[in-house]
Amino acid sequence: MSQIAFQKPDARDFLDIDGLLDDEDRMLRDTVRAFVGKEIAPNIAEWWEEGIMPVELAKVMGDMGLLGMHLEGYGCAGTSATAYGLACLELEAGDSGIRSFVSVQGSLAMFPIWKFGSDEQKLEYLPRMASGELIGCFGLTEADSGSDPSSMKTNARRDGNDWILNGSKMWITNGNLADVAIVWARTDEGIRGFIVPTDSKGFTANEVKHKVSLRASVTSELVFDDIRLPGDAVLPEVSSMRGPLSCLNEARFGIAFGAAGASRACYEAALDYAMERVQFDKPIASFQLTQQKLVEMMIATQRAYLVAVHLGRRKDAGELSPQQVSFGKMDNVRNALEVARLARGLLGGNGITLEYPVIRHMTNLESVYTYEGTNEIHTLIMGEALTGIGSFV
Repeated sequence: MSQIAFQKPDARDFLDIDGLLDDEDRMLRDTVRAFVGKEIAPNIAEWWEEGIMPVELAKVMGDMGLLGMHLEGYGCAGTSATAYGLACLELEAGDSGIRSFVSVQGSLAMFPIWKFGSDEQKLEYLPRMASGELIGCFGLTEADSGSDPSSMKTNARRDGNDWILNGSKMWITNGNLADVAIVWARTDEGIRGFIVPTDSKGFTANEVKHKVSLRASVTSELVFDDIRLPGDAVLPEVSSMRGPLSCLNEARFGIAFGAAGASRACYEAALDYAMERVQFDKPIASFQLTQQKLVEMMIATQRAYLVAVHLGRRKDAGELSPQQVSFGKMDNVRNALEVARLARGLLGGNGITLEYPVIRHMTNLESVYTYEGTNEIHTLIMGEALTGIGSFV
């Protein structure tokens, strides 16, 4: 009986998950990877240290078709959900803040207009947001209502044909960069979404300073002081928490992929370092404990990639549930954070410098672990799916 010649597994894709992708997926993935390698990787440590996200990147990524790329029409690329996820993976392999910008623009600011807006609103905003001409942000979280957004205090009341908006939002990505904010507010008609130009009288954005996480991302507090909005500023097709929660579901899907990218970046940095770093006259990759760490990082990274691709295929088939998105967001982020911590330890003192990407990813992931649904919230979402018993109250 002839022996089968097995190919040695690739250390960077041990399970050959790339083989599950079609040619179009791989081509798009490779395009984004090349962009990150050329434009993001050489500069991101400096941007992170300075606490900036260059606004000119918006038009660059718009020209590439990355903004609202999974939406149909209105200048959007109309890619598959899997392709969008792979783009998120590559962007977050560069930095979580860069992926967050794209995620907020497409899934949190453009998606609600695309899903719940009028034809006039779609034509007015989506093409310019897809091109990067207009930057958007998403106002849901408040200082006193994070995991329980339905307890929001921001409110809007009718005044003739207009609306008067009051309140504030906190931890808003892109807030000081945005030209338009999608703001969710309590009204007599339920929770409504409003398209709020940021140059409106009574609108203030206060940038959050002194962050030690997601530093290459602009985070803001938004304040609304008797902002008068025309009647057509409201999104007409939703008047409940279904609106903002559906947007979060879109963004969480991208995070499941993005976390796999951050995990991969940390694992590959550790692998390269272990092969090159010599101690006791041999590379530290030859030591058993180092190999154990590398194997654990590889397994966690490949598992996250598999989960993400599977969720992408289910979303493309119209079969992905919010509870399954919670599985991906929760498990991929916590595993990526553990990979980052292992990689940080393996790099020793070099692991705390920005010459390597690991400490940057590790601190970024602390925010990703919390935002768009804490680990506890996603646990309870899945717990209810398992038991049929809600445990939020």
